[in-house]
Amino acid sequence: MKLVGLGRAVVCALAASAALAAAQVDPAAVARLEGEARTKALVEGAKREGEVMVYHSSQTEDLKPVFDAFSRKYGVKVRDWRSSSENVVARIINETRAGKREVDLIENNSPEMEALSREKMLLRMESPHFASLRPGTLPAHHEYATSTIDVFVQAYNTQKVKREELPKSFEDLADPRWKGRLGIEAEDQAWFGTLLHDLGEAKGTRLFSDIVAKNGISVRKGHTLLAQLVASGEIALALTVYNYKPPQIKAKGGDIDWIVLAPTVAQLHAVAVHAKASHPFAAMLLYDFFLGEGQAILAERNFVPASSKVPSPYASMPLKFIDAAESIDRQDQWTKLYEDTIVKRSRRDSTRARATTSTRSRWTRAASSPSTSGSSRTSSSPLSASTSAAQPRTSCSRWSGCRGRPRRSRASSSSPSARCCGNRRSC
Repeated sequence: MKLVGLGRAVVCALAASAALAAAQVDPAAVARLEGEARTKALVEGAKREGEVMVYHSSQTEDLKPVFDAFSRKYGVKVRDWRSSSENVVARIINETRAGKREVDLIENNSPEMEALSREKMLLRMESPHFASLRPGTLPAHHEYATSTIDVFVQAYNTQKVKREELPKSFEDLADPRWKGRLGIEAEDQAWFGTLLHDLGEAKGTRLFSDIVAKNGISVRKGHTLLAQLVASGEIALALTVYNYKPPQIKAKGGDIDWIVLAPTVAQLHAVAVHAKASHPFAAMLLYDFFLGEGQAILAERNFVPASSKVPSPYASMPLKFIDAAESIDRQDQWTKLYEDTIVKRSRRDSTRARATTSTRSRWTRAASSPSTSGSSRTSSSPLSASTSAAQPRTSCSRWSGCRGRPRRSRASSSSPSARCCGNRRSC
């Protein structure tokens, strides 16, 4: 019996050795390893490679603490390039198709990750940290995994808005008190589409059409910019700000605070390893670090960690996650609905308000100075001032369903780089 047990042990040891030997030359095999064999292979391989290249859409200052902690622990240098989420996707697709092997690890919104997954550009992973991820944050194909959960909160300026007048529901935003005081991000169509799941499409569309018609809304591009405009007092209440930004600004003395209206929508932010990474071992080691030790570091930066092991004030809150696949498949529908209901209406109202103000001004001058000829522009009303600053659609290209080739933007004739739908974590 002892000999039989010894034989089995030898067989198991040989099998493990064979798996490790194969893993040393096959990154996909490493991704499937478990336990000490996995850790040993990743650490040894990463140290041989010496560096890892990360493309990401999060602010560099938010990820730098993770990069620094990783480098201190493993002695592996982290190089990075940061841009908007759609630009990250475009660069990866263009480089991969051109045979360039630049990026190793990707950090981006889950819809953009799903686009790369459909392009067969991500490595399927198995990680010991998957068991700790919150329900609904890991796709079945395992080609990317959620690192943080970006909750959409409603940020307000503490000098412009009294605590007692804050809305308790989205329906309250139709109150006349919010006339000329609201703001929203220009491309949050996936937030809107997900919100309508709960409100009901007809009811929700009617509600937001009513809000914009009665009170106007300032449409701005970039969630960080939107939060900064709230802190400066230019926008009193913004509807779609990522949860981590207001506390960061408030800690620096900004006049900003936030509430969370129901239904509460959240965007999943993920990490993935490129299928043809030049430094695959370092990439997989950093991937595990993001999902493990990095979770507490990200929580210190006010992010909602994907790991259930790290406490979060949003942990027990019922969140509606934006579905990455649905946001791609319904991109055109959601974008049209968002633009028709909010973006275009806000611009039409802005133009109409400016025209009305200008006409009244000319009549006033004509009545007071009959002999004066000609006219000049006058400053717009508070409503038009808030809505006229809405930024035009960007010239970056759009990703058409993430199923085929990129198409050129309708807004410009820029190069046909690809971008995915959904919300961006942009500057």
